[in-house]
Parts: sequence; structure tokens; C-alpha cells
Amino acid sequence: MRVELRAPTADDTRAIGRALATLLRPGDVVALGGELGAGKTILVQGAAAELGVSTRVLSPTFTLVREYRGSVPVYHLDVYRLHRLQDVLDLGFQEMTDAGAVVFVEWGDSIEALLTESHVEITLRSDEATEERWISVVAEGPAWAERWERLESALEPWTEAIP
Repeated sequence: MRVELRAPTADDTRAIGRALATLLRPGDVVALGGELGAGKTILVQGAAAELGVSTRVLSPTFTLVREYRGSVPVYHLDVYRLHRLQDVLDLGFQEMTDAGAVVFVEWGDSIEALLTESHVEITLRSDEATEERWISVVAEGPAWAERWERLESALEPWTEAIP
């Protein structure tokens, strides 16, 4: 299940995060990919706000993990600098996914073997000259099969073929 989106502005990217979050449940994992500066943290900012996080959401690049309190716990990880799956497990990844939290993993494609059976993969690509982004959302597993139509509907305002 895949949907392709166009986000003309950073606010649109945040809005896409908010729309996604309306369907997130405790235990969900969202893997984020794309080049540096593509908007991964911006998307998480919108999702976290929808999940009741009232504090500022910052990039976890230098801290590796940021934890936020909202209607559910929200973890935001950056695994770019980690070279082994064991490093990710040592961060407590398994405990985060078991704790009824929503987990966002920047560079999540690099830890595909650790992702839960049902998860969302989001790839962002940005235009260097503008803040426009193209976003691919792929949902995997049975938990997302039952939510897919609602997710497509929530993301419909930004649906567009990626060039």
C-alpha cells in the first residue's frame, strides 16, 4: 500500500504529519528516510503535535533519542550514526516499541530487520531551490491494511504523482 504526496511548504509537511498521526496507535513504528534536510523532523513535529506533545520537537541527530509526553509516549530516534543493529537495540528500541509508544525512526530504512511487522515507511525528497517536498508513504502489515483507506483519505489533500 503506497501513496505519493506533494508538500509545497514546510507547513504542508507538518500537516501531513498531523494527518498521519490521527491514525497512529500505541506501538506503531514510523520509519523515515530521505536525504539530510528533506523534512523528516518537520513531519515528526506535526505528528507529535497531533499526539498531544506540547513541547518543541527537535532533531535527535546529536542525542540519538528524544522522548516526548503526549496522549501517548512519543520516541524520536536518529540511527544515522549507528552502524550495527545491536547499537539500536542498546538504545532500548525493543522496549520503546513494547511500551505502548509511537516511535519515529529517522534513517529507519537502515534498521528494517528490527521494524515491527506492521509499520509505516515514509521517504521524503526535497527540491533544493524551494521548500517543496515529495513524500512517499508505504504501509506494511495487517494493522495498516485495516487503516489504509482512512489513511489515504486523510492524506488526500496532498496526493500527487511524484515527478
